[in-house]
Amino acid sequence: MRLVLYQPDIPQNTGTILRMAACFDVPVDVIEPTGFVWSEQRLRRAGMDYLTLAQVTRHASWEAYLANRSAGRLILLSTRGSTPLPDTRFEPDDHLLLGRESAGVPEAVHEQADLTVRLPMRAEARSLNVAMTAGIALAEGLRQTGGWPEG
Repeated sequence: MRLVLYQPDIPQNTGTILRMAACFDVPVDVIEPTGFVWSEQRLRRAGMDYLTLAQVTRHASWEAYLANRSAGRLILLSTRGSTPLPDTRFEPDDHLLLGRESAGVPEAVHEQADLTVRLPMRAEARSLNVAMTAGIALAEGLRQTGGWPEG
């Protein structure tokens, strides 16, 4: 299982996701451009010293990511997702794609997803923080596929 961040806007969210991924031994793909200058200093506050454990691959564009993507389904986590998370059946090689905090993903990217998943929430709530969404979906995916680290 992999996490894929599409042009993330907020370094603190990216750092939080990288820390979580490092702890769970899950690789992360970052599709650029980011909405911030990529530097260890900007990511360190949320990622702390876990960043050295993170397996991060940066891609210059969506097209570059697609050209180098490993096998597995592309699952977009979106407020517009057609499948509720509790109904989703994950596979070990799934790529969990998260959009920009400010704008999600463009329609062309949305259309390339093999599956779109939404986290059910009360009608009055607009959305969860992207790092929280990543954590909830990743935990469910790891639970279903037996992918939790042995430690």
